[in-house]
Parts: sequence; structure tokens; C-alpha cells
Amino acid sequence: QVQLQESGGGLVQPGGSLRLSCTGSGNFFSFYDMGWFRQTPGSEREMVATITRRGITNYAESVKGRFTISRDNAEKAVYLQMNALNPEDTAVYSCNAGQDVNGKYYQTDYWGQGTQVTVSS
Repeated sequence: QVQLQESGGGLVQPGGSLRLSCTGSGNFFSFYDMGWFRQTPGSEREMVATITRRGITNYAESVKGRFTISRDNAEKAVYLQMNALNPEDTAVYSCNAGQDVNGKYYQTDYWGQGTQVTVSS
């Protein structure tokens, strides 16, 4: 079991950067894969980036080369460094604890409340 809380969202100009943080509580944080997801009105929630409990990462094609996910199990935290942001990145970003099954990420019901990222000129 884990409880999650995101922070770091805000308003940024196109081409700018933001660093999102997700901190967890509970004794089993390190057992989970972790992921960042985002959603805009009228769209499906999409995977942005995931990181396994061993540190293997996976990215959506749309953010590859611009975003970096990392984790610090000692601090029970996962981060998303976002560079070269564009208006299409505007969304509510949420972190999720995932079950790792043969290297594949499966969502659980453990979500943070989300943090708003707005990219606009």
C-alpha cells in the first residue's frame, strides 16, 4: 500500500522546463513500478513515462528525448524532468504505482491527486 502526492506543476512558456515530484508514504514503495500519466479534457489518460523498481525506464513517443523519469526509493519519490515543453504538453499530470509483470507495467488504483501543467505563451 502506498499514498502518493504530486507537486511541481505550474505555468511555463513554450520551450521552458518543469520538474514534477511525486512522494509516497507506506512501507512498500520500493516494491512498485512507478509511472507518470497525463490527461486533458475529452481525451484518454495516457502514459508519459514509467520506471521499474529496478530503474528501467519507458517513455511515450511524444515525450522521448525531452522528458526524464527518475526515482529515489530512499526518499520514496519519483520525478519527471520536462524540457522543451510545448502547448501539447498541457495536462493534469498524475503519478501511479504499478505492478510489474514480466517487465510490463500494470496500473494499480494508487494515484496521486494530480498537478496541473500549463504551457502557454
